[in-house]
Amino acid sequence: MYEWLNALPKAELHLHLEGTLEPELLFALAERNRIALPWNDVETLRKAYAFNNLQEFLDLYYAGADVLRTEQDFYDLTWAYLQKCKAQNVVHVEPFFDPQTHTDRGIPFEVVLAGIRAALQDGEKLLGIRHGLILSFLRHLSEEQAQKTLDHALPFRDAFIAVGLDSSEVGHPPSKFQRVFDRARSEGFLTVAHAGEEGPPEYIWEALDLLKVERIDHGVRAFEDERLMRRLIDEQIPLTVCPLSNTKLCVFDDMSQHTILDMLERGVKVTVNSDDPAYFGGYVTENFHALQQSLGMTEEQARRLAQNSLDARLVK
Repeated sequence: MYEWLNALPKAELHLHLEGTLEPELLFALAERNRIALPWNDVETLRKAYAFNNLQEFLDLYYAGADVLRTEQDFYDLTWAYLQKCKAQNVVHVEPFFDPQTHTDRGIPFEVVLAGIRAALQDGEKLLGIRHGLILSFLRHLSEEQAQKTLDHALPFRDAFIAVGLDSSEVGHPPSKFQRVFDRARSEGFLTVAHAGEEGPPEYIWEALDLLKVERIDHGVRAFEDERLMRRLIDEQIPLTVCPLSNTKLCVFDDMSQHTILDMLERGVKVTVNSDDPAYFGGYVTENFHALQQSLGMTEEQARRLAQNSLDARLVK
């Protein structure tokens, strides 16, 4: 069924570009930029991917991102991801761009954006993949820093379709960022936010009511709150679910325990995405395939999940 799933037209709505940095490209960029790495070779790095929780993953993720220095590096990163999309019939992408990961290292905002944007534009022209770019704030940093990031972004506002919120969830509720999201909306941005991955269902309520998001990223813990489930169904609020990520980060101990198909059958607008595919074991098709292998997902369910992703695009 893998080939059939691979051929299914689909959109990817929850993808961190920095999380597509495969070990081979990481080493190539380190060599190009003359950066010494703490790993001796690709295989040693792959073994380091056996992390135990979200924070361990994030530590590794930020260490890897340090090899990204020039406009060409960001182009190469984005282009490599788009080639994967082409191979898996992902026809539309709305990736996250985390400028603070790079500006905090002294890489100018415009350098990062120019590389990513050029690759996305080439992806549309040469590969036929449509796109919208989401500017994401890091929630473990302060709201003041998020405001500064928005200041940086405003001269390039045409490059973005929305703002988002990601990184360590526990202890950093959406309410912490209400003012910067209010400001972003007043500037014409749509909004999305990670909520209900490691954090409680209350964070999903906050994202909906305080940040006024169009979509919830992850959102799997909504299953614990029946009133929230009813709202998601009634209002058809999309959830961008990332199954392999959820099992790798132990949100579910095993894929057989994942609730995505239960939510689908209840009428929740769930979608399938890869999150940080270089770290979590696969791109969109691998996530679909894992659901088929572990949960017995049918072709009809796969079609509905793929259609949900196309319906939930911010850029139609």
